[in-house]
Amino acid sequence: MKALFTPNTCCFQSRRVWFWLILLIVIVAVFFFLRPAPPKINPLNPNSMKITSPAFLDGETMPELYTCRSTGSHPPLAWSGAPASAKSLAVIIDDPDAPSGDFVHWVVWNISAGETGITAGALPTGAIEGQNSLGQAGFVAPCPPSGTHHYQFKLYALDTNLALDNTTTKVELVKAMTGHILAETQLVGLVSSVAPSAE
Repeated sequence: MKALFTPNTCCFQSRRVWFWLILLIVIVAVFFFLRPAPPKINPLNPNSMKITSPAFLDGETMPELYTCRSTGSHPPLAWSGAPASAKSLAVIIDDPDAPSGDFVHWVVWNISAGETGITAGALPTGAIEGQNSLGQAGFVAPCPPSGTHHYQFKLYALDTNLALDNTTTKVELVKAMTGHILAETQLVGLVSSVAPSAE
């Protein structure tokens, strides 16, 4: 009976196996190196957490109602997308355009992670207000002496509650939050020159 396989046939079959194996490795390597890189997401600024206000849009003028020309209460705020692991939230409102370089209008922390906003002029149950730049605990209304100022409404999601009292300043709050921020986002509202003198 004639042999079905010869040494040459076996050698040929072996080369075919190696050829397809090497080709497969090359295809996989090309796919791996040429595939699009996954988007880089800063864990401190995930796109899912947002802060807004029903009173004004981001980057637009705030109603006069929330300045020193009127009631001077803080505007309503709303947010969504805070991390599920957050234990509390904090809000800082400041004005980087002030003559002093940074005028703090409001610092508030230990807002319940279950809250989805703040009513105009109200303080959420259990939250604590710290010192503004006038040396008072609470909110001070925007009142820029000249030009148009950009008021930053910063929201922070934290992995803890903070053991701070109402003498706490913005600098002290930021220091206490270091290492505990899970996410942060901000909203900017504009106010143009209003006399007299808070910034």
